[in-house]
Amino acid sequence: IVDMIVIFKKEWSAYGAPVYGLLEGLFLGGISAMFNNLFKDKAPFLVVQAVLLTFGVVIAMLILYRTRIIKVTNTFRTVVISATMGIAIFYVLALVLRFFNIDIPFIHEGSTLGIVFSLVVGGIAALNVVLDFDMIERGAQAGAPKYMEWYAAFGLMVTIVWLYLEILRLLAKLNSRR
Repeated sequence: IVDMIVIFKKEWSAYGAPVYGLLEGLFLGGISAMFNNLFKDKAPFLVVQAVLLTFGVVIAMLILYRTRIIKVTNTFRTVVISATMGIAIFYVLALVLRFFNIDIPFIHEGSTLGIVFSLVVGGIAALNVVLDFDMIERGAQAGAPKYMEWYAAFGLMVTIVWLYLEILRLLAKLNSRR
């Protein structure tokens, strides 16, 4: 709910972003504890690996963005946003199908297709980090209003959380194959 409020009322992001961060921290703590318990025998450091990989990917994306190895053009922006929307629609469809006891297997399986799916989704999440860096840089250059600093930080946080969850899911799939 807080997420949607901040998305549609950017002016409130100075208040909504910290609240979202606290709530998301509780949520991520619970999810991480669940994964930690599920994989404590097979991969006792699964959550630590996911956190470190997430930081590594974010830092790598920052370096690639700052050195302009990855340039954010209108085409790049369109492709990444389209792919992100496609993933969102796919996840919503999978959720609706689950209500009717229909599973799309590779989303949750450690099969080769499941791992490739997670790699693609994680790659799109990483490219969204670059879009967030670009939004921050363009906002600063344009002299955006103060609340946009909070909004940009909120957007980056949401993307990093998504990236972390995808990396966690990928590592869980890889470890479930053992």
